[in-house]
Amino acid sequence: MKPLEPLLARARAVARLFRLGCDVEAAGVMVELFESVQARVDTAPGAFQQDWARLLGAMLACQEAQDWLGLADYLEYELVDWLQEGFAD
Repeated sequence: MKPLEPLLARARAVARLFRLGCDVEAAGVMVELFESVQARVDTAPGAFQQDWARLLGAMLACQEAQDWLGLADYLEYELVDWLQEGFAD
């Protein structure tokens, strides 16, 4: 298994929880997911860190607006694609 796969699977799982309406449970798992992503981003180039800040801001805006489906879309599609492009093994 590639090192990135567990992270991608977790992003998809969190998205699924939000789609199912389990927002409290999903939010807790999302924090852990974001910590794992941040650990990778900390060693990435500056432009990549800026992309992460933009993406994180968009996801947190969805969370603040309680737009669970929008947040799920960001997690399942935008975040997964961004991680695959930036951390291709």
